[in-house]
Amino acid sequence: MNPGLLPGPLRRYVLDFERRIADAVTAFAASLPAGARVLDAGAGEGAYKSYFPGRRYVGLDLGIGDQQWDYTQLDVLGDLTSLPFADGVFDAALNIVTLEHVKDPARVLCELGRVLRPGGRLLLVVPHEWEVHQHPHDFFRYTKFGVEELAARAGLRVVSLAPGGGYFRLLARRLLSGGQFFPLPLNLLWLLWVAPMALLLPLLDGFDQRKDFTLGYLAVLENTRK
Repeated sequence: MNPGLLPGPLRRYVLDFERRIADAVTAFAASLPAGARVLDAGAGEGAYKSYFPGRRYVGLDLGIGDQQWDYTQLDVLGDLTSLPFADGVFDAALNIVTLEHVKDPARVLCELGRVLRPGGRLLLVVPHEWEVHQHPHDFFRYTKFGVEELAARAGLRVVSLAPGGGYFRLLARRLLSGGQFFPLPLNLLWLLWVAPMALLLPLLDGFDQRKDFTLGYLAVLENTRK
């Protein structure tokens, strides 16, 4: 199933986690004043650059995660565990589904805290129930408690921390992903079989009050260091 072929509202419904990320980045960007310096730490192909018009966006990545990606538009080729910036030079930063790809996530968050000005904020998105990807550069998954622990070590205050959906949205997503294991035409038959369930299951997500079964977490962290 290629979600890109779906109409916009249905695509946002099916790809709910990505919708939540896009909405979070939009709100995060809107909270920043004109001219704010923003570091996209783990920018990849710079998918979020267009969200920050009028801000001084800097995209940094090591450029090794996905061989199919075009890293030529990066502003800085660099290592997240040793950022090539002075202390406190950024007003804000984002790290979107990247922390699972680093071998020392605690150090990365410390580095992001270091380059943020006092009171500067970090938009962090991490996976929880997600398949292995970008082989072999995929090392960790995170609980909400793991995010809180890493933030505390880095001197970052948790402003908000929310799951990206619950059990029924997770189950719907996993059903749709199952088609990849079959060749044509079996994968199409699989999708025809599971599509009605996958479209109905998210309507039950409100029954999962704890949201311990989730694709990932979205957090806003604030630098509390002086």
